[in-house]
Amino acid sequence: MSINIDEKVRMLFGEYAVDKSLTRTGSVSRIPAFIAEFMIGRLCSEPGEKCIDEVTAKVNELYPEPSSRELFLGRLKEKGAIKILDEFRVRVNLKKDLFLLQIPALSIDDALIDERIIKENERLYSGLWGVGLLIYDPGLQTKGKNLTPVMMEDFEPFQAYNIDVEVFREARTSFSLGEWIDVLVTSVGLNPSAYSLKQKLLLLVRLIPMAEANVNILELGPRATGKTFTYRNLTYYSRIYSGGIVSPAKLFYDARSNIPGDLVVNDVVVFDEISKIKFSNSDEVVAKLKDYMVDGYFERGGFHPKRPSTCSLVLIGNVDAEKTATTQGIISHLPSFMHDTAFLDRVHGFIHGWELPKIMKSDEHLARGYGIASDYLAEVLHRIRTESLEKEVESTFELQGAPTIRDEKAVKKLLSGALKLLFPDEGYDKEELALVAEPLVELRNNVNRLLNALSPREFPARNLRLKVRG
Repeated sequence: MSINIDEKVRMLFGEYAVDKSLTRTGSVSRIPAFIAEFMIGRLCSEPGEKCIDEVTAKVNELYPEPSSRELFLGRLKEKGAIKILDEFRVRVNLKKDLFLLQIPALSIDDALIDERIIKENERLYSGLWGVGLLIYDPGLQTKGKNLTPVMMEDFEPFQAYNIDVEVFREARTSFSLGEWIDVLVTSVGLNPSAYSLKQKLLLLVRLIPMAEANVNILELGPRATGKTFTYRNLTYYSRIYSGGIVSPAKLFYDARSNIPGDLVVNDVVVFDEISKIKFSNSDEVVAKLKDYMVDGYFERGGFHPKRPSTCSLVLIGNVDAEKTATTQGIISHLPSFMHDTAFLDRVHGFIHGWELPKIMKSDEHLARGYGIASDYLAEVLHRIRTESLEKEVESTFELQGAPTIRDEKAVKKLLSGALKLLFPDEGYDKEELALVAEPLVELRNNVNRLLNALSPREFPARNLRLKVRG
């Protein structure tokens, strides 16, 4: 990224600008980028080594490494109170009539928490980073029925709330399209000079599920191409399932605890390593997912949201490079439930991750220079999800190539999200729109090729194209 763009980012974004190379240093790299950058913005008046030393010291002070768990527990027992940084989560135990606090860094999942904190921070149900004040009191065992005698009495969320989205919109007017794409790629934590224009646009497609409601994306690719990196490091409104067993209660609604599932409380649910994902009740989960992917509605255990959920779905998997030469080879890497054409047709776009280079060298592939702070960008993406540009897309583009209704919906969703990301000021020309639209419509063509291979009679081969009107 050129010095000129660096200066513009610093000037236009002010406190929301951050040197992205800083978060790769020291203990700061142990925590998600959006938390590291939040701390850098909170603690540092000037960037540089002194700044990183301060943040590293604070992380070491507050965030236990696995090897220091007993040390932190010893301090808690000795002093009776400590502050720690962690991604805290609350669950409800109706049998014991208690809210129970999970503290992953200390391997505790049955601590207590002041209910006032939950009311002020409802995202604790799905997980929220922050600094908690923990109190150790052996007397809590009787109240908590032999639970861990620890209570959180105070909590400071590490999450930007008071942000100005207009800074994002107005800043865009000072950049060319190419410069703005580079700013966004840098903000994600990657070095735009290591990628071609098409590759940079593919990287930014990963942001669309965060910026557009109810977008379903599939990405297969080799390891180390950053497939999960974006969702883990950029946003606190995501839930990532990395293999393992996923229950309908966790995903949709837990009837016993009366808690909405991850599809209700998050912006994005990511199924990482989809070939290793298992559902505890596969028939129920897959059937409900198919319904959900249409319009955001589902029903379980008497729970039927009055309004549809806006959560997007991202399905990620690894694929061997030699298997990408044929469509059948690609399909062989999909789990069995995705061989159902009714399910696959509900996926809006398919990213060919093998078209992206592996992230092998930090100096070559990771960001250097200034980008938009991740916590600010995450909140911007969260807020613009409530908008939709599908009507503008319909009036601006003509989809050709015998599209189905699902094709039309998919392309509109993808383009709506892309326009909000790339043209938040709504300033664009016909040539720029065509440049952005071409790789996006190809993502839907990628889905159609899979459908055609699975069921040629039901899904005849077709090649969608977009024409800019006017």
